[in-house]
Amino acid sequence: MGKYTQDAMELLRLVGGRENIAAVSHCMTRMRFALADPSKADIAAIEAMKVVKGSFTQSGQFQVIIGNTVADFYNDFIAAAGIEGMSRDAVKQAAKQNQNVLQRIVTALAEIFAPLIPAIITGGLILGFRNCIDSLYLFENGTKTLCDISQFWAGLDSFLWLIGEAVFHMLPVGICWSVTKKMGTTQMLGIVLGLTLVSGQLLNAYAVAGTAAADIPKWDFGFARVNMIGYQAQVIPAILAAFTLVYLEKFLRKITPQVVSMIVVPFGSLLLAVMASHFVLGPVGWKIGSAVSAVVYAGITGPVKVVFGALFGFVYAPLVITGLHHMSNAIDLQLIADYEGTMLWPMIALSNIAQGSAVLGMIALQRKNAEAQEVNVPACISCYLGVTEPAIFGVNLKQGYPFVCGMIGSALAAIVCVATSTTANAIGVGGLPGILSIQPASMLNFAICMAIAVAVPFTLTTMVGRRKLTAVSASPQSGAAQQELKAFLSGKAISLKEVGDGVFSEGIMGDGLAIVPTDEVLRAPADAEVAVLMEDSRHACGLKLAGNVEILLHIGIDTVDMAGDGFTYLVSLGQQVKAGDALIRFDREKIRQAGHPDTTVCVVTEEGEAAGSILYHTGMDVKAGESVVAAWR
Repeated sequence: MGKYTQDAMELLRLVGGRENIAAVSHCMTRMRFALADPSKADIAAIEAMKVVKGSFTQSGQFQVIIGNTVADFYNDFIAAAGIEGMSRDAVKQAAKQNQNVLQRIVTALAEIFAPLIPAIITGGLILGFRNCIDSLYLFENGTKTLCDISQFWAGLDSFLWLIGEAVFHMLPVGICWSVTKKMGTTQMLGIVLGLTLVSGQLLNAYAVAGTAAADIPKWDFGFARVNMIGYQAQVIPAILAAFTLVYLEKFLRKITPQVVSMIVVPFGSLLLAVMASHFVLGPVGWKIGSAVSAVVYAGITGPVKVVFGALFGFVYAPLVITGLHHMSNAIDLQLIADYEGTMLWPMIALSNIAQGSAVLGMIALQRKNAEAQEVNVPACISCYLGVTEPAIFGVNLKQGYPFVCGMIGSALAAIVCVATSTTANAIGVGGLPGILSIQPASMLNFAICMAIAVAVPFTLTTMVGRRKLTAVSASPQSGAAQQELKAFLSGKAISLKEVGDGVFSEGIMGDGLAIVPTDEVLRAPADAEVAVLMEDSRHACGLKLAGNVEILLHIGIDTVDMAGDGFTYLVSLGQQVKAGDALIRFDREKIRQAGHPDTTVCVVTEEGEAAGSILYHTGMDVKAGESVVAAWR
């Protein structure tokens, strides 16, 4: 009988028995279950077990936190349950059955649009710049634009449209490519399919409304005639077309003999997908997209637009936490295609500004705390530039009240925004630079909204903060000698909230930080004893520091399934190490090839004598063995 046999048998009973386990695996700290019926798991009783540190559900997986002894526990569990473990990927596949439809849709949309965001941001900046030179009548008594008085700027304006058109009008090409990439099918076929949706042979989508039905070009097959209409900037038709191509390719590959597969599969899948797209899916998708945008547009412009604006402005920041905000990208793009502008994006930009202004309030409150400012200032700057995660996860959510103050400021700014019909030409440019994407007629109104989004959260945060912050948290600590953790890698130090892993990000194993590395040797952040090693995977280690402080260093996310490939221990169990000593050598390229982030996490699993006093320094570039990333007294 193993050390954890009794606990393992109890956990087996509490998760619903052997028959309720579709798959099970483990990583550095936790058991991962794909349960046939998640409702059968007695979560309260599981978390009451002495061996269990916590539990949560993520992406359809029920995960039970065991800690550094999870490998031994897992072995005893497998023996007690009489089942075989599975790989992490297998567990993920089995867990998909536990995701609801909304979760799957949100996940799919996020994965489709994420690779397109850099191009969309670029296109938005270009359109914003063109706004400034071809639509602002600032010269000759307000009668002419910069392009009107200068041939150079007129030529530049025309040239830049080359990029703007490629980003937004040709968006279906990017969508089709992204879908095929996500689904693991032939990406080049996706690109070709997207090109057929925006081909110059077709009537441009923007010209359809102004073209009489009799003048729309058609394919004449004798027995049937089909409109030759393009789908420039259309989102839903492109998504429907791309998924049709994906499933056609998978189906044909499955039924086609291998000897002719290279010919039959790409030819058949592409031809049928193009036909389906232009004959059925395109027109249907256009109608669906138009209906969605019409409903949203009615909410923004109708009699309840102020209520709509207040609600959207208030909840957008929480949507960022859940990931549901990704759905707004598709709606924004559809609104631009249908109405030549969107009123949603200005409110999103204002939400960015509001959360940044809440951080600005924290900067004012903690102006004497140099350590806090190392986090606050970069987070505020990035938020004002449209990147909210460092501000939301690194500052505002930790304190709580700044996040709510930002939500209130965002709601008030959104009310004014919709009341004045403030409209953007493009998306992608958030925060303060978002004014560049605003239509010239709405720029003054948006500037007023920006002032509200700055003033209200800042004022509320400072007012509430003066009452909540103690002298200890608002000023530097004094007394005992300061203890430090040095950077364990060179790279960018980030908050655990930015890691994107349920256990680490939610602080279930403890607080800490992470580094996105630029080198490949993990080093000791302080003098310590090597307390935990995982010989099978070699991707993590545990250290015991002075003052009964214990830390976990974990290279990459979900790298346990690499089974040690690319990882080499440079220390042994029980060895005493000095700050800066090499612990593990790893191969970043192999980690990327395995499909995992190489973000490396440091979690304080036991605070010991440092309890409640550790300050983490994130949002900055660090150098291994030199930069201080945490400190306490």
